[in-house]
Amino acid sequence: MYAIIATGGKQYRVEKGDVIEVELLDNSKGNVEFKDVLFFNDGTATMVGAPHLNECLVKGEILGEVKGPKVFSFRYKRRKSYHRKVGHRQRYAQVKITEIAKTK
Repeated sequence: MYAIIATGGKQYRVEKGDVIEVELLDNSKGNVEFKDVLFFNDGTATMVGAPHLNECLVKGEILGEVKGPKVFSFRYKRRKSYHRKVGHRQRYAQVKITEIAKTK
């Protein structure tokens, strides 16, 4: 059984027990529900949303925050002795999927 959910402008294929890294969520600890389910497959039948499925729900538990890889940006102007190097690490919420359920 798996589902495809949308959160933070991205789509994720999730199964029960998966640990995914998503954009930061409002609550830092506790449980979270993903209501934007785009696709659901239970092994025998598939359901495709248009655009979302109202009868499916994905529940997860927030494990904490993690940082992504460092991304560097380098700017310079030739012959002017100007250069700047800037680094950035995006923060993500680590979520463990606990349940994929059909509500109806």
